[in-house]
Amino acid sequence: MADSLSHSDPTLYRTPAEAVAAPPEKLAYVVGFDRTARRPDALMTVDTDPGSPSYGRVVNTARLPNLGDELHHFGWNACSSALAHACHSDPQRRFLILPGLRSSRLHVFDTRPDPARPRLVKVIEADELAAKAGYSRPHTLHCGPGGVFLSCLGGAYGAEGPGGVALLDHETFDVLRPWETDRAPQHLAYDVWWHLGHDIAVTSEWGTPSMIENGLDAELLLRRGYGHALHFWELGTGRHLQRVDLGDEHQMVLELRPAHDPEATWGFAGVVVSVADLSASVWLWHRDGPAFAVRKVITIPAEPAAPEDLPPALKSFGAVPPLVTDINLSVDDRWLYVSAWGTGELLQFDVSDPFHPRRTASVRLGGIVGREPHPSAPDVPLTGGPQMLELSRDGRRVYVTNSLYGAWDDQFYPGGIRPWMAKLDADTGHGGLAADPRFFPHGDDFQGLRVHQTRLQGGDASSDSYCFR
Repeated sequence: MADSLSHSDPTLYRTPAEAVAAPPEKLAYVVGFDRTARRPDALMTVDTDPGSPSYGRVVNTARLPNLGDELHHFGWNACSSALAHACHSDPQRRFLILPGLRSSRLHVFDTRPDPARPRLVKVIEADELAAKAGYSRPHTLHCGPGGVFLSCLGGAYGAEGPGGVALLDHETFDVLRPWETDRAPQHLAYDVWWHLGHDIAVTSEWGTPSMIENGLDAELLLRRGYGHALHFWELGTGRHLQRVDLGDEHQMVLELRPAHDPEATWGFAGVVVSVADLSASVWLWHRDGPAFAVRKVITIPAEPAAPEDLPPALKSFGAVPPLVTDINLSVDDRWLYVSAWGTGELLQFDVSDPFHPRRTASVRLGGIVGREPHPSAPDVPLTGGPQMLELSRDGRRVYVTNSLYGAWDDQFYPGGIRPWMAKLDADTGHGGLAADPRFFPHGDDFQGLRVHQTRLQGGDASSDSYCFR
């Protein structure tokens, strides 16, 4: 496969190895939301340059023009996949697109000319997403072939579903159309990713808007009503190929992390909880002949706890579920990181053999019962736990934030969530994790906004798909 266009952006990398060797990020972009919807949400910039006098501090806050958006997952307009797909005239990783999960608005920020101070340049209203793609509740986006892929949980104009993927133009950000041409049995949505070299896409399942917006529905969970399958598609056409059920005890199949090697046909999916024993798990999908198969490769058990230490939603169980809400795979496909938001644990696994992950390290911060403090503030119990995590291109730095989703935060941390962000240094030789005591923006640093996802200047482990080895 040869490059289909030239480009002027040095942060678009031909291969995973080039991305790993690129200069480290100097800035991180973090979205924050106001749970009360009385103040606008914001895109905040954090200094990640250890040599800077403002290292570990919020250096800019760009507010949105409206209330009640609840910013969630966001991403770039362009990434390294553009090097083999002529969908830009001159691709540049320049614009950040921020979906409002509750409002269904999309916000476009320009990181030029000053990367530390992004500027809001466009707002796409919910009506455009509904009219042109038939969706609402935009959740996750990835830049890819043919457009920006935007996964959405709900249907248009109040319809519960089906959820699915909208395509946006890389340069104008106009909503183009729904990506799917034949969805077959797929109804629930969450994440979307792909294997570019094989023309295969993968989607996962959470729930429709009414299943999530008021918090976890315990009755629905026990009825095994949340998503529990993966779907495989023809990437170029949006045609459904295969549904693989993980078993309905495994509720909420969320983050997808395919191998970065463009020749590979495997990846990891995180499952929030098993209704059989409250454990969480990570599953491997892989090609098995002409079709795909899945297998559970990591199980994280629930931890016993006194009922008086648990929130009302968990008292009758006498245990803390790990609640795996994010996973991230290093660009070299060697290290997998798993966030256990319930127990407050961030785990590191060596996945050199993806069929047999080997646990190598863990760090605890926060947690429903543990409330483990950060080393820079040992007397301050933390609320929330490692939730969304982002990994630097070289794999040496892991950034974590502590809010999941407003209504779910309130159920599992009813005392409230005070925002924090941490950076952990990773040993990429033999394994290991340690919190950086110099990097801990929290509380008023975020002006009281709860912080969710992080993106790194120049890209990160979950921003890019590569076309070349």
